Amino acid sequence: MEELIKKADILMEALPYMKKFSNKTVVIKYGGNAMVNKEVMASVLKDITLLKYVGVNPVIVHGGGPVISENLDKLNIKSDFHQGLRITCQDTMEVVEQALLGKVNSQIVSLANLAGNKAVGLSGKDNNLIQAKKYSVDEEVDLGYVGEVEKINPEILETMIDNGYLPIVAPVGVDEAGASYNINADLVAGELAAALDAEKLILLTNIEGILEDPEDKNSLISRLTISEAEEMIEDKKVVGGMIPKVQSCINALKKGAKRTHILDGRMEHALLLEIFTAKGIGTMIYR
Repeated sequence: MEELIKKADILMEALPYMKKFSNKTVVIKYGGNAMVNKEVMASVLKDITLLKYVGVNPVIVHGGGPVISENLDKLNIKSDFHQGLRITCQDTMEVVEQALLGKVNSQIVSLANLAGNKAVGLSGKDNNLIQAKKYSVDEEVDLGYVGEVEKINPEILETMIDNGYLPIVAPVGVDEAGASYNINADLVAGELAAALDAEKLILLTNIEGILEDPEDKNSLISRLTISEAEEMIEDKKVVGGMIPKVQSCINALKKGAKRTHILDGRMEHALLLEIFTAKGIGTMIYR
């Protein structure tokens, strides 16, 4: 009986948050390195299904770096990187699209539908959802078909949300000439969250959150303001793959998103703990 009462207490704790986030949009970025375990992925998608059933409107943006690397290795295409970005020639771009759309996106859609959703896979090409331009990081280095978001056209997402669908977006954009570009999924998620005026942007990855000391897992920072997050980047306390994640959060907040979070997607029920409990987990960056 005590166990049943504890479960009832958990539901009562969640109730005000269910009311607060009902009919609100939450953009969830599911990172490539947090997706390698199929069982964990299925568990995350069940949690997202629960969000749908209690009235939240989730939108998923996914990465797929490990799958892209695996497919390139099979074709003996070498991966070169510059400042953490994969240099993407035309042949590499074709593999990127095949990996993201043909494998990763379709797999997530399939698992989401098995969990009870009406999931639909999209890329930035659909209805010009993600208008892209060539990413220029260094005049002496040509990154090829690496892009950045120029504009988001959210109409197709809004239509899907209004009709009860779960959009699952691959981070491939298209420019005015119709060329495809590989875009960092964290940055795409931030731009989508801003364009949709999302209540939350949640980045699920394979780390606990932002650490005061990257070498100490016990130094998790629970809350940061925009200015504090920017200072951590300047002071090089945020490095490597965490930089686009934090930049994505900052950008989304400055453009209208309400709250942003970086969570460990490998933790069971990480989404539910963050959204429906008072304490939450991971790192929240806020205005």
